[in-house]
Amino acid sequence: MSFVAGAQFQPRSPPPSADQVEACAVTIQASFRGYRVRKTPLVPGKIPRPLSLPAQVSAAGGVAEWNGQLPETLSLWSATDKMCKAISVEDALADLRGIMNLGHNIWAYSYMRVLYQKSMDIFYGCLMQEPEMLMPVVYTPTVGEACQKFGIMPFYSRGCYVSVSQRGNIKNVLTEYAEAELVKNPDGTYGCDCIVFSDGGRILGLGDLGAWGMGIPIGKLDLYTTCAGVDPTRTVPVILDAGIYDKNGNTAKIDIRDHPRYTGLKQDRVVHKSESGTVVNSAYYGEANMVQEFMEAATQVFGPNVILQFEDFNSNDAFPLLDTFRTQFVSYNDDIQGTAAVTCAGILGALKIKYPQCNDLVGRLARERILFHGSGSANIGAAALLHFEGGVPKSQLFMTNSRGLMWQSPDGTDGTYRNDEQKEFAVLGQPDAPHKTLEDIISLVTPTCLVGATGRTPGAFDKTVIETMLAVNQHDEHDVERPVVFALSNPRTQAECTSEEAYGFSNGEVIFGSGTKFPAVTVKGVEHKPGMVNNVYIFPGLSFGISQCAAASIPDSVFLRAAEAVANSLTPQDIAEDRVVPPLSRIGEVSLNVSAAVVHHCQKLGLARKTLGSDLAEIRAALEDKRWRPDLA
Repeated sequence: MSFVAGAQFQPRSPPPSADQVEACAVTIQASFRGYRVRKTPLVPGKIPRPLSLPAQVSAAGGVAEWNGQLPETLSLWSATDKMCKAISVEDALADLRGIMNLGHNIWAYSYMRVLYQKSMDIFYGCLMQEPEMLMPVVYTPTVGEACQKFGIMPFYSRGCYVSVSQRGNIKNVLTEYAEAELVKNPDGTYGCDCIVFSDGGRILGLGDLGAWGMGIPIGKLDLYTTCAGVDPTRTVPVILDAGIYDKNGNTAKIDIRDHPRYTGLKQDRVVHKSESGTVVNSAYYGEANMVQEFMEAATQVFGPNVILQFEDFNSNDAFPLLDTFRTQFVSYNDDIQGTAAVTCAGILGALKIKYPQCNDLVGRLARERILFHGSGSANIGAAALLHFEGGVPKSQLFMTNSRGLMWQSPDGTDGTYRNDEQKEFAVLGQPDAPHKTLEDIISLVTPTCLVGATGRTPGAFDKTVIETMLAVNQHDEHDVERPVVFALSNPRTQAECTSEEAYGFSNGEVIFGSGTKFPAVTVKGVEHKPGMVNNVYIFPGLSFGISQCAAASIPDSVFLRAAEAVANSLTPQDIAEDRVVPPLSRIGEVSLNVSAAVVHHCQKLGLARKTLGSDLAEIRAALEDKRWRPDLA
């Protein structure tokens, strides 16, 4: 545009108001997509829930009132609401690809949460059509950041919060949630097949996030449905709110407890030292404790077949709670048992790559030497499964903690272990050779497989460590065995190494797997596609199988069968690409294989209260028919 010198300026009409601009944008978008959009409220629940909302949200008067307290929350809701106008899976995926092209997935996470509120069918339709793209958005690694910012984002009605202050009234809390959010069975009882519950005490590798940890049970159940076909209307995500530590309780040092948007109880956790000397949550132990009351209430409200999955409890609580309740209820701990199973599945997959002619992968396990870097619930669970179910001798299983290689004196009265679970896998006798650094430990125990799951030592598998793994597996110049290296810590920021580092440091020689998604790497003209050794290959299919056959309990042998099913799902192409587990694009198929193997095993053990078929093929077909699918007609 040009102006003539000296010409008199003619003012235009007044600029449009913000409301007019918004209306115009909505009209344009609607005309492009051929529909009229509707305004969405600030996601209040269907009926008031004074008991089952988190403490601060309930005190504010409810979901809408909480969301309406700050202009920032209103603006964020408005922005995400305006972004999410999709009326089809194709529309939503186009939106998401555009958002994700910006390179930061927290906005995609926010979009998906709004999409769930508007259309559960389109939400799951997107996930099922593009699992490889969207599972890292709704779960790890993005869910870790989402939990750290959970109170800053708009609050949604999905999720039941049970407070330690509600002890003696937990059944009423669950009943209120069920009445508001669930459908009823034909007999009038509340329909729920699966509950994932956490106390937020150890969210991924991020520490204590308290009630903000609700993103984990929600994300977990999203994957139950996406991968295995669990009916999402028959699931409940739960936070047990027993307080929260101060900023020193989480790795990012966020002052969550005193944050103005913290949703949970603003009080410290009450803890004590257990008989084994570990610090545990006092509310979870003793007569009529919180966990006991919650699990009993859940079976009273939803029936004895409901699956109760522990998630992201601190290790000091996770093991004793699992030991106490696993036979009383249909219950398991995914951090311990699910991680154990997928670690075992990844090792079995690595053995397929190393020994393609081997027909007995479980039998071959007993010849491996496995070093676990870190002695938390994930690694201890994996070691236990490999030993007690997989037949790997304890003499071939090694574990580290902050003091180096874990050891115990011959009489068991001294050592570097911190609890009985660690003591189980501490080597007998203090080694004479250096055993403090990871390189020294590898040189000492000569592992064929290195598994990292500390959650607190990002970058621990540096060039020296990888080169040491190569050295101890090179028997002579003509006999080189490819070492296995798994960096399983989540989220990505906590990983022990990246795929680029693992393949680059080893010149493509290691067989690599990771807990979160890493890109393919080309070395010497060969493309290596790392497998994501993540629990998602286990827990959706396992829970779907358990719920459909109404198993009375979940023994450890079930997890080994699930691991075998994952490894047996590998194709020749997967093996050629160096994948230790199948790609996420085939997660539905793998989960169905896991479900079928679990049901078949439970029927053989006499644990299944429902028979789904006489052989694996019949069971698989029956499960295929029972899978929930989104209504996209």
